[in-house]
Amino acid sequence: MIEELSEQRVGFIGCGAMAQALAGGLVAAGLPAERILGSDPDPGSRVTFEKSAGAATRADNEDVVAESDLVVLAVKPAVVVPALEALAGSAALDERLWISIAAGVPIAALEGALPDGARVVRAMPNTPALVGAAATALCANPHATDADRAAASALFSAVGTTWEAPNEAMLDAVTGLSGSGPAYVFLFLEALGDAGVRVGLPREAAFQLAFQTVYGAAKLALESGLHPAALKDRVCSPGGTTIAGLERLEALGVRAALYEAVAAATARSRELGS
Repeated sequence: MIEELSEQRVGFIGCGAMAQALAGGLVAAGLPAERILGSDPDPGSRVTFEKSAGAATRADNEDVVAESDLVVLAVKPAVVVPALEALAGSAALDERLWISIAAGVPIAALEGALPDGARVVRAMPNTPALVGAAATALCANPHATDADRAAASALFSAVGTTWEAPNEAMLDAVTGLSGSGPAYVFLFLEALGDAGVRVGLPREAAFQLAFQTVYGAAKLALESGLHPAALKDRVCSPGGTTIAGLERLEALGVRAALYEAVAAATARSRELGS
């Protein structure tokens, strides 16, 4: 997939943790660091970006835009539109591909701060991008070409898996599921580890076993291609320990709680976007 970016110069407005993860993933995938550039008003963030990706930085966003073909907006949501508006009057803004990773900032808001006809892709990656294991959803505006969408997919494939949503409205559901999902999993990990301690395991062992169990189960689900229900049934022996535990989870509403969590996060994403 990195071939889709082989001729592109990639710029990052914002040099924070997600920008560092993306830039580092691109370099690891084979994109020369010389084709990557970042900007940030914070000198410390620029230094960290330079060390993590081996790429150069600038203090001025306009410099990055001028030297890039593809610009990733990697700043906080409240800063995205002001940052774009500050670029008004800069040359050739309509010639760049703009990719935003700001949660809750709709494509219409990005288009409103850019010249008419701007090519825009909105992306929703999640924090496992920091370890190259992100789940990212993408949605492009009508001006983005097939090549633009392929370039955006290549960018995020460097740090995990990607899925192109058929419409922007689905990104709210993505936010509720995979955007917020790591927090749900961390809560589950904490509870699973604490449960092991409660039944007598040493704390270090309980959490080591909990982390590896969740990692291994997710890896098995990804690599086997089987439905989670089928994998679950394979662990359950008639009258055994696992079915006893699952009975309590269902009785206590774990499944319903997850339904409600994803629905609540999705609804909040819609509120922020409006």
